[in-house]
Amino acid sequence: MSPSALSSALLAVAAITFVHAQPDPADPTPLVDKHYAYPSGIPYQVDYNTAALRGPQTGYNICNSTTENQNSLCQTSFVNHIDDFCLWAPPQPNSTIGDTEGQEVAWCTKPGHGTRLIPAGALQGVQLIKTPNYIQIAGFIDQTQVNIAANDYGGELDPHGADLRGNPLGGLMYSNAFPSNGGNNDSYQQVIDWTNFMGGDGFCMKICDPAGQNQQALCQNIYDRLGCAYNAPNNAQKGVFEVCDGDDMSPVGVYTTNGATSTYFQPAESLGPITTVPYTATPAPSSNCVTYASTALYTGQPTPSGATASSGASGAKSTASGTNSGASPAKTGGAATMGISLSAGLVGVVFAMAFLS
Repeated sequence: MSPSALSSALLAVAAITFVHAQPDPADPTPLVDKHYAYPSGIPYQVDYNTAALRGPQTGYNICNSTTENQNSLCQTSFVNHIDDFCLWAPPQPNSTIGDTEGQEVAWCTKPGHGTRLIPAGALQGVQLIKTPNYIQIAGFIDQTQVNIAANDYGGELDPHGADLRGNPLGGLMYSNAFPSNGGNNDSYQQVIDWTNFMGGDGFCMKICDPAGQNQQALCQNIYDRLGCAYNAPNNAQKGVFEVCDGDDMSPVGVYTTNGATSTYFQPAESLGPITTVPYTATPAPSSNCVTYASTALYTGQPTPSGATASSGASGAKSTASGTNSGASPAKTGGAATMGISLSAGLVGVVFAMAFLS
């Protein structure tokens, strides 16, 4: 793909994003324009305007040891490493993402962030990919352990939303893992562009380096009906916990056929189910993968509620080398298919997700 063709495609994506967004007159400053140093600059609530159409955020952003429990309403999230990341999920049991997208709270793998903790065994396979411009985490989860209804195919959480106030409202994201952070694990950068799909017993999270390139295109938020398979193609496998280096994916919606670059935009939900997409997304090449035992990664987590969750992988840490061709996201039955559930489908219930994005 030539630079000029890619540039034109990215401009088209940016234009459609602007058209879809309509700021709330009572709170016209987009969430992505609200920047706070961590931890000293964070307010109690980023979005507190009671006159806004969706009201103020339901949780809070100042989170510490006093808020760290399984009833926490912390809405400040982190993605650092495979053993230290958070996912957005509902505050109340048996909820759907579509009904609670504005209220989601942070559920983290590690104590210390003032949030809820993902229960032991809930994570059933995780792949983290570090690329030149983003970090992507995808995997499998017993979603009932983070309050998502068992039959919910879920949807997307992101810092935009139709009113630009984000889903969840006021949700902040930070990381200490980007090269631009200089390897300082005690210093966090605010992540402006990110996306998180939850549901269908899987998840994917992508955060773009604030000092990187093509942030808005690589962490695009206008393809909510296409799920992880197109927004975060991956090779996550159940029972495998691994960290890999990888190349950047092609921006969502941008594809090349016979040397010609095109941009696909998902149709309005009012037009009915998506029955076809003109291209198949595949994971970008990855290499230098290192696998871990889940028991070595996730400690200090609470006991799962209800039936005992699967404990995931176990065993000693090992390493692997070589390059993953990333040819088939469905070869493992993987998390790449979560969110659009390719087997159930492009015509299935997943595309009935009615939420702001």
